[in-house]
Amino acid sequence: MAVTAEVWLVRHGQTEWSRDLRHTGRTDLDLTPKGESEAASLSGLLGEVRPNRVFASPMLRARRTAELAGLVPYTVEEDLREWDYGDFEGLTTVEICQDFPGWSIWDGPWPGGETADQVTARADRFVAMVRSTGPGSVVVVSHGHFGRVLAARWVGSALSVGRWLEFDTAAWSKLGWDRGVPTLTHWNVPVRQGDRKA
Repeated sequence: MAVTAEVWLVRHGQTEWSRDLRHTGRTDLDLTPKGESEAASLSGLLGEVRPNRVFASPMLRARRTAELAGLVPYTVEEDLREWDYGDFEGLTTVEICQDFPGWSIWDGPWPGGETADQVTARADRFVAMVRSTGPGSVVVVSHGHFGRVLAARWVGSALSVGRWLEFDTAAWSKLGWDRGVPTLTHWNVPVRQGDRKA
């Protein structure tokens, strides 16, 4: 496989629902004050990346993170939205499991929301688009579950691999290459004020 762009993948900063472990798909929440601070702390690291392009989910929490991190201008990309949780929007996993014992987003069901196949298709479209742009660096500001799906699909694995890839608010990850093979070069790296790219 020809080596193409590497991807710096960023999860948005904290929102009230991410803090409370509530599934946040289509609900358009802003960042908390802590989330704003987290997003601003990314500027030192990502300011040194000098990306060819920056993409952000259309959701406010992702766009605000990009702006506070100094990742402007950016292109809004619909495929970077969070998983649509359907009837489970706003609920915690504990609440969902009261009616669906043992439930996880990776296995479903997904009543009223996106299936695993639909989310995989979105991730695959984005990966194909990035790989068509040639060498360089791309920064992506997206979401927790979708970011994990994107990483799994980057390395050619099933979406369900994302269950083992915890992705914290305002953490960054790097999807890269090793001898022509797509890799997860870094994963779920926290950034603090003053941090710089190694």
